[in-house]
Amino acid sequence: MLRSQFDDLERPADTLVIDIHQPPDKIVDSIIDQLSLPATRLLLDGLMFPEAPRWRDGWLWFTDQHAQRIVRVSPEGESETIATLDDLPGGLGWLPDGRLLVVSMTKRQLLVLEEGGLRLYADLSDLASFHCNDMLTDDEGRSYVGNFGYDLHDGADQSPAELILVRGENDASVVARELIFPNGCALTADASTLLVAETFASRISAFDVAADGSLSKRRIWADLGDAYPDGICLDREGLLWVAAPNQSLLLQVREGGEIVRRIKPMGAPYACMIGGNAGEYLFITSSETDDPEAAKQLKGGRIEVMEIQT
Repeated sequence: MLRSQFDDLERPADTLVIDIHQPPDKIVDSIIDQLSLPATRLLLDGLMFPEAPRWRDGWLWFTDQHAQRIVRVSPEGESETIATLDDLPGGLGWLPDGRLLVVSMTKRQLLVLEEGGLRLYADLSDLASFHCNDMLTDDEGRSYVGNFGYDLHDGADQSPAELILVRGENDASVVARELIFPNGCALTADASTLLVAETFASRISAFDVAADGSLSKRRIWADLGDAYPDGICLDREGLLWVAAPNQSLLLQVREGGEIVRRIKPMGAPYACMIGGNAGEYLFITSSETDDPEAAKQLKGGRIEVMEIQT
């Protein structure tokens, strides 16, 4: 029912109410909020704060951040803990030889998992302004690591941060500065462009990637308005899936900022990843809160999944 001359009529409790004087995108958001359609299905729950999903070898790998562990789950929901840390785990990636890399967030280190356990791969403490966060590792084993830039949970003033490139063991340098909370990253299929979610700038920035991994020609790929982008991933069409936890929405975005699709998961989405043998699944990490202590108590983190066209 339209909110117009019918306002004086008694409406059924389940009536869909739309304010036609809103901008079109707000109308769409209103419809999504009211319908609350189950766009996703639950794959795994009882997690503290799942983040950094990655698809590899038939499994979805992720970090359960406040439980300080690396986990993997099958499309059928079978899960196992791969490793535990003495710190908060951030982004995940793999070296060409198959060894797993994981960010040790508060220690500002990159660790590698070997037969004897986790060990230091690169110390980033002299390069990162504050806690390290998400990471993208390319096919050559080079890793781009973001950081907070400031103490997010202690009320500190917002401060820009760096993007660090780890080219190899103990070989790290800053490749971009003045980023506003650099978070999830995605690399185009031809590896020529790196996309970086600047969470509290509400934008996706793009860089040209040189043969040595260095970055240039920074530009805005998409302005997301009021949405705070967290984890991101590209699909085969070159559209970007963006987790926007402050809106409790998953957005499919075209270069230039057009919102192609909005998905409302069960919880607030913090990251996403395409997986499956044919790329037929979109996996979503969602949580009821990002407050560290509340997340530990609530254990409201989930892995959600939805089927997408391939």
